Amino acid sequence: MTDTALPIASSPVVSPREERIGMLLVFLSALMWSFGGTIARFIDITDNWTIVFWRSAWAAAFLIAFMAWRDGWRGMLKLFRDMGLPGLAVAFCFAIASTSFIVALAHTTVANILLMQAGVPLLAALLAWLLFRERVARATWLAIAAVIAGVAIMVSESLGGTVSPIGDSLALLIACVFSIATVITRRFAYVRMTPATCLGTLLAGAFAASQASAFAVSSHDMGFLFVFGVINLGVGLAFFATGARLVPAAIAALLGTFEPILGPIWVWLVHSEVPSARTIVGGTVVVTALLVHIGLEFKRQARPERPGVTGLPSPN
Repeated sequence: MTDTALPIASSPVVSPREERIGMLLVFLSALMWSFGGTIARFIDITDNWTIVFWRSAWAAAFLIAFMAWRDGWRGMLKLFRDMGLPGLAVAFCFAIASTSFIVALAHTTVANILLMQAGVPLLAALLAWLLFRERVARATWLAIAAVIAGVAIMVSESLGGTVSPIGDSLALLIACVFSIATVITRRFAYVRMTPATCLGTLLAGAFAASQASAFAVSSHDMGFLFVFGVINLGVGLAFFATGARLVPAAIAALLGTFEPILGPIWVWLVHSEVPSARTIVGGTVVVTALLVHIGLEFKRQARPERPGVTGLPSPN
């Protein structure tokens, strides 16, 4: 190991209140990302690289404005300088994931992508355990298994068709890099990852610019690309980067599975696409597993460490 090697940080110590806030923020990131499919249905552009470019550009603009407002211009530049190798790694992960998602949709079914993304909690838990020996509770493993089973039920009707191996490979790549980003964000919790996610959108946009056939879009499409970039991607990334550093990697990834659960619901409500019976059954399994697990986590945090001593933090 050389002096330039990545430092191995100990698992961050956060209060029960901070962990609950982190769980809420990670859930909100999944909520923002769940609108992606619904928004994409309104966009008429056929060139995927044009979509990636404008989505990334609007997301980067939002994240830069957000950091400038929160930390000032000098503070923002300092955040970029201080993110180091962990931030660069997360930036590349998000650039790969956001680009691959748009391109994969042109080569495979949404169902295949969702099924592979359902493996993110398991991959994140395995990576955290293998690399850092971060303990994963038995209840979390059971919840992860229930989530994967539920999403498998949801998409099982669409797995019989022939799909491109390119699309499935990209879908698997999304799951892998998102798992890596989740573990890094948690492990190096002292690093503010908002600039890393911003850099990720800039990298994705720059690459898409070299591949796009045209940049001109209609005002109709630009409006939805603005929402696609700012609300769906930018706000989602800001919530995730802030919240994932406060909760264990496995739980962060577990909460992230609300994205493939809520996504079909929004498409149903906005585009009148009624979910199938298997989608409803699978979604019920996943949501139930998540709610039960989160409820057990809150109960564990509130349990007194010693008899007669409250487990809740002091209001002072």
